[in-house]
Amino acid sequence: MTQERTTGRVAQRRRTRRAILDATAGLLRTGAEPSVSEIAAAADVSRRTVYLYYPTLDQLVLDATIGTLNVDVDAALAAQASDDPHERLRTLVTETFATMESSLPLGRKLIRLTVDAPPPAGGGPRRGHRRVGWIEWAVEPCRERLAREDYEDLVSGLALVIGWEAFIVLLDVRGLSADAARRLTLRTAEAILDAALAS
Repeated sequence: MTQERTTGRVAQRRRTRRAILDATAGLLRTGAEPSVSEIAAAADVSRRTVYLYYPTLDQLVLDATIGTLNVDVDAALAAQASDDPHERLRTLVTETFATMESSLPLGRKLIRLTVDAPPPAGGGPRRGHRRVGWIEWAVEPCRERLAREDYEDLVSGLALVIGWEAFIVLLDVRGLSADAARRLTLRTAEAILDAALAS
């Protein structure tokens, strides 16, 4: 399979997942408690497709709810005009931490549901597409400077430190305050970026 075809399939999967999430969020905003059938109809996909991406309705509803809370992150990233990946990372970490701190119980539940859920039948990640998209935005200015594998490793490395899992580890395992966790996350993310650029 060519790299181009693989990339195209990944992009299509992201679009499908986004359509499912957007449909769910739209139904939730009306005050409904949507069924999988209603979500599938609103997203113009089959019920089977919904279950490929979200094995449980709870996981889908929770991800859509958190996605609604992340509208501020999307707006902040869209307003950031800098092409400096360090500036972009600072914006990303600052905005995601503001969202995570205010919705920590939802984040804990999302992780529990993800761990307990069976792997998606179609393969691929169980969740995290939004986070990956944000990270790719942050380091997009580096894409031409890095070999494809190095760029993908950079995105994966940043995904280790930017997100719910790392945030909860820093709070629960290390006992840091949210502000200290944010500062450490930014330092670590910048170190990963600098190492990738130096290589």
